[in-house]
Amino acid sequence: METKIAVAGGTGLVGAMVVEEVRRTGATPVVIARSQGIDLTTGGGLAQALDGVDAVVDASNVDTMSARRSVAFFEAATGHLLAAGAAAGVRHHVALSIVGCDRVDLPYYLGKRRQEELVAAGPVPWSVLRATQFHEFAAQLAARSPRPFALAPRMRTRPVAAREVAAALVRAARGEPAGRLPDLGGPRAEDMGRMVRDLVRARGIRRIVVPVPMAGRAGRQVAAGGLLPGEGATLGSVTFDDWLARG
Repeated sequence: METKIAVAGGTGLVGAMVVEEVRRTGATPVVIARSQGIDLTTGGGLAQALDGVDAVVDASNVDTMSARRSVAFFEAATGHLLAAGAAAGVRHHVALSIVGCDRVDLPYYLGKRRQEELVAAGPVPWSVLRATQFHEFAAQLAARSPRPFALAPRMRTRPVAAREVAAALVRAARGEPAGRLPDLGGPRAEDMGRMVRDLVRARGIRRIVVPVPMAGRAGRQVAAGGLLPGEGATLGSVTFDDWLARG
């Protein structure tokens, strides 16, 4: 019998990798994205997309630094996914979240907290995987910074390869619902400023790297290790240097 796994945000960074991994495991991916005529914020097209789907992997995202917009997006997207999933008889809902979203008060993280709350209280059996920042985050920071700078927050993280996250999400989706899964992080702790600096140098990007301290309560929470995976975490094998060397 064909196994269908729907991937919300299936055209994004991690979502596209999840789609590839679903195919690699022999299952059939169903891409949930606006480009496929499906809108998570309104629920349009979801009922048809989830027909016959065994599991949903939610790797959806919103690019915002606003707590209000983050919470609004994840409330709408998660609510619609869960309601449509329950109606379609989806067996397992797997959500990608962020290590530290429950203890670091960054605006975006407030939306992820709300997402986790809705999933845990929702009508579909569930698993939540919290991952640390991806190696790709360093490049995203450089690209988003005003030229000629590359702004790098002073933060300790344990970055993980996005492909390892995608593989873990698909393993979870093909397994049984397990609630909160162990945190997923990379093989070693890194300083984000060093990561951005090494990336700019390795790729020949003409930017001046500027370390930026994280102020306020969130800054103190990060300095206290709020972004590092907890005890019993699963650790990937690809270091940032490995990832950078592969181009």
